[in-house]
Amino acid sequence: MIISRTPLRVSFAGGGTDLASYYRSHGGGEVVSAALDRYVYVLVNEKFDRDIRVSYSKTAEYVQHVDQVSHPMVREAMRATGVTEAVEIVTVSDIPAEGTGIGSSSSFAVGILNALWAFQGKLQGPRELAEEACHIEIDQLHEPAGKQDQYAAAYGGLRHYTFLPDDHVSVEPLPLSRAELERFESYLTLYYTGTTRRAGTILEEQNRRHQENAPALGELRQLATRTREAILRGDYEGMGRLLHEGWQLKKTLSTGISNPLIEGMYEKARAAGALGGKVTGAGGGGFLLIAAPPEKSPQVAEALSQFRRVPVKVSPEGSRIVFVGR
Repeated sequence: MIISRTPLRVSFAGGGTDLASYYRSHGGGEVVSAALDRYVYVLVNEKFDRDIRVSYSKTAEYVQHVDQVSHPMVREAMRATGVTEAVEIVTVSDIPAEGTGIGSSSSFAVGILNALWAFQGKLQGPRELAEEACHIEIDQLHEPAGKQDQYAAAYGGLRHYTFLPDDHVSVEPLPLSRAELERFESYLTLYYTGTTRRAGTILEEQNRRHQENAPALGELRQLATRTREAILRGDYEGMGRLLHEGWQLKKTLSTGISNPLIEGMYEKARAAGALGGKVTGAGGGGFLLIAAPPEKSPQVAEALSQFRRVPVKVSPEGSRIVFVGR
């Protein structure tokens, strides 16, 4: 039996510039993001008979051949790793809802590849896992997705990613002491909107509008650089204000990124002392990330008391194998 643990993520700046439609034709993209201490777990176990059992969300599949597996990521990960029979795959997540904007699909992609390769007796590094997950999701399954989620899931920690026109991804850690990381985390909170959305619809529109959106995406890329600099100098109030600036730009990229519920939450948070924030992921639902000085956090929490609150804690590790046994 193999169990992998893969973090979910939250991004702070540069989202949208990790789409190939932008970074290949505009000199590259940049994203600052952090892995969260909330995880996707994938269990892979040898099955006594030769059949395949896959259990995820509310669905279980029982099939005789890998080609019959209906979950596209499971099917392609099995093919890629050569695990094509006599196997049981079970997935669980600390935050199980899809469409929450914290990278669950890509965390699952990285996690299942990690578990299946380990089942085959091979440990893959973070770059190999991220590249293979990107290849399957984007090139084989034609998801209208960027690359930031797969890399955040594979590498973990707080990092700055640069997406180059030749498809290479540069990964830079943002090193903070334990005390400084705790101060960074104290400025950040996630609030669940109670709604989910299909990210693909929003990202498809962004891909179609990549030329029209190029000026705004260029500004978002610059915000990623400025956010990186603010974090490294410990200016978390400045980081919060940059989040606000980025949120205003992000809403221009596609319809459906915001809605009256999200705007109402954001206005309440700002009125209570928040510096800035953004909807995680593509937008339209999921979590609202809020940055506020620690002394203002209780007032913000009170203003958003009807919404589930999730403190931001950074996971220092990316996807890893946490159990090997019989």
